[in-house]
Amino acid sequence: MKSKFLRVLLACAVTLTISALAQTGSAATPSSPAASTPAAASAPSSGTRVGAINVEGAVFGSNEGRRDLDALQKKFEPKQSELKGQNDELEALKKQLTNTQEKLNEEALATLKKQIESKQKVFDRAVQDAQEDFGNQQQEIFGRILQKVAPVIVKYSQDNGYGLIIDTSKQWPQGPVLLAGDSMDITKAIVDLYNTQSGVAAPTAGAAKPATPRSSTGSGAAKPAAPTAPKQ
Repeated sequence: MKSKFLRVLLACAVTLTISALAQTGSAATPSSPAASTPAAASAPSSGTRVGAINVEGAVFGSNEGRRDLDALQKKFEPKQSELKGQNDELEALKKQLTNTQEKLNEEALATLKKQIESKQKVFDRAVQDAQEDFGNQQQEIFGRILQKVAPVIVKYSQDNGYGLIIDTSKQWPQGPVLLAGDSMDITKAIVDLYNTQSGVAAPTAGAAKPATPRSSTGSGAAKPAAPTAPKQ
């Protein structure tokens, strides 16, 4: 329920951020000779083209997004190792229970079961806390970079005559877009423009590199998974 709420809140934030910037850019257009050029004079509402962008893909697929996600993953590596250790200990106790339960007396069997139950609760809570912590920090990265990517989207739409840009970050039916052709997608163009503007170099090999989803599927950006333990 919490993650669903965050996704809805995030979608609203994206819409409000871009809409506010578009309105600001349109209102601030000066009535000078320079403003008579199509690039400067066009407001999003005056265009006739329809485009699609995976906003999450643009943010996390940028050099800055990939760099910051890679740093976040490295930050959580010790926690992942810790969770793996806890999981291995649990597996060993469960295996011990399976192999010895017919040989143990009632008191020893009850003690072992209680130990497993206690450790399981601690482990489950640790996994949940790690996932929430990772998710919160990932959302912080997204929001911070979005504030800088949004003006690039607005300017690109103004310069290229787009009257409507749809977000394909969430796959239908979680998102409103059922189908958006590849020819409509401007995600790569936005990522390239933002990379140039930000001046952040491409991460070295092995860094987090989320694939930008195809707009025709509307799937979410392939972000790093929150810390998880091996399957029990």
